[in-house]
Amino acid sequence: MRIVKICESCKNEFIAKKTTSKTCSDACAKRLYKLNQRNTKIAHTEMRTEIKRSPMAIITKDQIETIQAKENLTLKDAAILLNISSLTLRRWILSGKVRSNKVGKKHSIRQQDLFLS
Repeated sequence: MRIVKICESCKNEFIAKKTTSKTCSDACAKRLYKLNQRNTKIAHTEMRTEIKRSPMAIITKDQIETIQAKENLTLKDAAILLNISSLTLRRWILSGKVRSNKVGKKHSIRQQDLFLS
């Protein structure tokens, strides 16, 4: 039985000895393996990047309206309204640009104080 296939690495035709063969030689198999490993790492990195960016992107209009209805905001809610990171807002609070009340370890920010700064 002769099985003619096309090598996934070099795109040349070859006669496969098994039905599961993907490459024409050991060198092409190694190249294909390295390419697959590289693509897997790139996909994993892109997925991690999306996860880091996702909290701002997932917020819906309903959630924003709910946040706007509150009088006192948490650090995250205020950061969402200002479209900045919570770390930046924390720096602004420490420098005195934004006033906040600290309840235990949590910051409570009045919505009026956000837009006066």
